[in-house]
Amino acid sequence: MPLESHKPILQTQTTEDRGADEVVIWRREKLAQSGLPLSLAARLAQDSRYDLHALIELLEQGCPPDLAIRILAPLEGGDTA
Repeated sequence: MPLESHKPILQTQTTEDRGADEVVIWRREKLAQSGLPLSLAARLAQDSRYDLHALIELLEQGCPPDLAIRILAPLEGGDTA
C-alpha cells in the first residue's frame, strides 16, 4: 500500500485581511513613536474607533496618554469596525 504524501493545509489570507493587518501594524508604530508604551499602542491600534491623528495630536501637545485616551474613548455600546 503506497504512502500518500500529506500536504500541510495552508491558511490563506485575503488581500483585505493582509491590508487590515498592515493598517493595525502602521497604527501601532505611529502610536509607539508618539510615546505610548508598545502594549498600549498595540491595543489601541486594533480599535479603529480611536481617531489616530487626534490621539497623536493630543500627545504631541503634551496631554498625558491616559487623559488623551479618555478624551477620545469611544462611547459605550458603539459599533466596532
